[in-house]
Amino acid sequence: MGARFEELAWRETPIGEISLRRRRDPALEVDVYEVKLDDEFLMSSLFPVAEIELARLGLAPLTGDALDVVVGGLGLGYTARTALEDPRVRSLVVVEAIEDVIDWHRRDLLPFTNGLATDPRTRFVRADFFAAVADGTGFDPDQPGRRFHAVLLDVDHSPRQVLHPSHAAFYTVDGLRRLAALLHDEGVFALWSNDPPDPAFQRTLTEVFPTSVAHIVRFPNPLQGRESANTVYVARHRPTGP
Repeated sequence: MGARFEELAWRETPIGEISLRRRRDPALEVDVYEVKLDDEFLMSSLFPVAEIELARLGLAPLTGDALDVVVGGLGLGYTARTALEDPRVRSLVVVEAIEDVIDWHRRDLLPFTNGLATDPRTRFVRADFFAAVADGTGFDPDQPGRRFHAVLLDVDHSPRQVLHPSHAAFYTVDGLRRLAALLHDEGVFALWSNDPPDPAFQRTLTEVFPTSVAHIVRFPNPLQGRESANTVYVARHRPTGP
């Protein structure tokens, strides 16, 4: 067993100081990996259930093989790793704004996502997800406007609690329409949220996508000795034609 606490990486970024740390939880007898932005916790390896379900629920409605998938926000890598476990996934573009986060995975600092960076289907794109949607260039620098079968997003705390004010416009009707233009017909947009289902945001989704569901994902919280829950929104793009 190593040190009880170790800061594995740290960097000043345009949205604050981001850090990756490992600590030993003596009560649970496990190593816990955590991502912090300034003094705020963003992700913890103690609570990966909803990040995993973001990929599973987001890919579940799709039919056929040779799926091209985007993950917005890399973090601890659970969503990307789970997407690659689906044999139908042909390619995975991971859009991450912070190069250091990508580097964590290239250096295999996170044992539970070993192999993510070396999987031949994976491509890391260092870019601002929200800017890529807003200007219409999309997620593939080599093919502007390229369409995908699924976009799985986990960056902000929720549509109402964003990490940067520039993200807010994405969660409007106009922002979601720009995202829908980057999806194939009947493609899926799935979103992780730390908050309970938001009726106002669900109404916004239904103005753009003909079908949408807010899944409540429950999981045990060993730190608080109770059950916690996140939300995964899954919306499906309308097909063309009559």
